[in-house]
Amino acid sequence: MSTSPAPAPLLAVGQMNASSDVEENFATCTQLVKKAQARHVSVLSLPECFAFMGEKDTDLLDFAKPTDSDLVQRYQKLAKDHGIWLSLGGLQAIDERALTDEKVKSINAHLLINAEGEVVEQYNKIHLFDVDIPGGPRLLESIATYSGERIVVADSPVGKLGLSVCYDLRFPELYLAMNRMGATCMLVPAAFTLETGKEHWEVLLRARAIENQCYVAAAAQRGKHNSRRYSYGHAMIVDPWGTVVAQCTDRTDICVAEIDPDFVANVRQRMPLWQHRHPDLYGEVGLPAKG
Repeated sequence: MSTSPAPAPLLAVGQMNASSDVEENFATCTQLVKKAQARHVSVLSLPECFAFMGEKDTDLLDFAKPTDSDLVQRYQKLAKDHGIWLSLGGLQAIDERALTDEKVKSINAHLLINAEGEVVEQYNKIHLFDVDIPGGPRLLESIATYSGERIVVADSPVGKLGLSVCYDLRFPELYLAMNRMGATCMLVPAAFTLETGKEHWEVLLRARAIENQCYVAAAAQRGKHNSRRYSYGHAMIVDPWGTVVAQCTDRTDICVAEIDPDFVANVRQRMPLWQHRHPDLYGEVGLPAKG
C-alpha cells in the first residue's frame, strides 16, 4: 500500500512596525508567534530591530542588552510556550569587546531559538550600514556596533539555515559561503529603508536565491517608526528558482511557505552551478576564510 510523502515543513517571516516601546514590540511579536502556531509553522523569523527601533544611532547603545538578558529570556519562553523555533533577526546586544575598548559598542545579534526555548546559534551582523541614502537620512551603524567575525549555518526543522541581517544582503560572497557550508535556506531579517527598498529589496532577495539555488526568507520592518526612520516592508519568501512564493501586504502580519528540500536538490541537479564554476579564473568565490 503506497503512502503519501510527508508534507514539507513550513517557515514564516514576520512583518511589523517596531517602535522604542519594548513592551509594545513584545506584544506584537507575541501575536505573530500565535499566528504562526495556528498555521503549524515550524520556524518563524522576526525582523531586524524586532525588540527596539530607536531614532538616533546612539539609541542602540542605550538599549543594548546581554544575550542572556531578561528580555531575551522572555522571547525564549515565547518560543517554548508555543512550540516553535524563533529567529530573532537583529537584537542590539552587549559585546565582550566593549569591556576593554575605549569606544563603547555593541553587536547586532541574530539569535536562533529552538522549540524548547534554547538559544542554539548566534550570528553577529558582519556588514554594517554606514550609508548616505539618496533622498533619505545618513545612517551610521558602526557608531554603536562592532562587525561580526563568523559565518553561521545552523540545523533546524526546515533544513540548514544561513543566518544574516539586512545590509548583509548586498554581499553575495557571504551567501555563497553559507551555500558551501550546506545552507538550503537563507534568513535575511531586515529593516530596509523606504528609499533603498523600492529599488533593491526584491531584486537582491531573488538574486541571492537564484545564484545559491536555495530558499531566501526575509522578515521585514514596515512603515514609519519615528521622524527619522521609515521601513519598506514587503517581507517575503523566495524559492530556489527565484519565484516569490509568499509576501506580506502593507500591514503587521506573517507570510508562510513550504521549505521543500527535494525542490532544492532538483534545481541544483538540473543546473549544477558549482560544477560549472571556474575558480582557476576568479578564485574560490564564497570559500569561508574563518571557522
